[in-house]
Amino acid sequence: MWERELQVAEQAARRAGAIIRDFYEHGVPVEYKDRARDNPVTAADTEADACIQELVRDNFPDDGWLSEETRDSHERLARRRVWIVDPLDGTKEFVQHIPELCVCIGLVEDGRAVLGVSYNPITDELFAGVRGRGLTVNGVGAHVSATAELAGARVLASRSENSRGEWDAFKPHVRVELTGSVAFKLALIGAGRSDGTFSLTPKHEWDICSGAALIEAGGGRITDCYGEPLLFNRAKPLLPGLIATNAALYEPIRELIARVAPPR
Repeated sequence: MWERELQVAEQAARRAGAIIRDFYEHGVPVEYKDRARDNPVTAADTEADACIQELVRDNFPDDGWLSEETRDSHERLARRRVWIVDPLDGTKEFVQHIPELCVCIGLVEDGRAVLGVSYNPITDELFAGVRGRGLTVNGVGAHVSATAELAGARVLASRSENSRGEWDAFKPHVRVELTGSVAFKLALIGAGRSDGTFSLTPKHEWDICSGAALIEAGGGRITDCYGEPLLFNRAKPLLPGLIATNAALYEPIRELIARVAPPR
């Protein structure tokens, strides 16, 4: 089960990654989706999106589709299976030539993320996982870390959230490491290279979907920032925040958040 879906997702991620890598090496003009110039978009985003969409829809024409770079259609709400995609998560890092970004392809069935592929084309690392069947990195099995104590736990944080001071209260309690791309953070945690991350800032479904599948496939735990299960393919594809960790650190981190800076 899911073999064909996983094969197509991996193929699509690598093809889109080749497009992104070429732009990364040779440069690309940058536009912005807002006046604050805080949400960049490039031809790498849109061309990678078209590449993924063509391959996925050719193979699974009856499935729904939700992507950051495609105009949304509520037709997806009537589908049991929906592909949720961010063709380039970490565009800010991409523009700055920071190799912390990835192509994100997730498959949702009845609102649950069941399959995830996150590919970093700069480091050539492909994280792939199916819920209940494990996670691989470039074909080699991986799983979440065994860290159980907050002291010394490696917790990945958003640079923009850190610059706003949102991580200051947590730094005395955990080892905070600044890392780009939400999806890349989740992939690293699923593969045991870091121990956890969280955000009290709303996140779009396409930022989280593939990584949520990877976390669960790797043996970790992920919820929204209130501890509720993540449900995808909502009419408004925005989640209130998240907590993602290995299995052992979930409750200690949730308790830390409640003590230091509870979600509003």
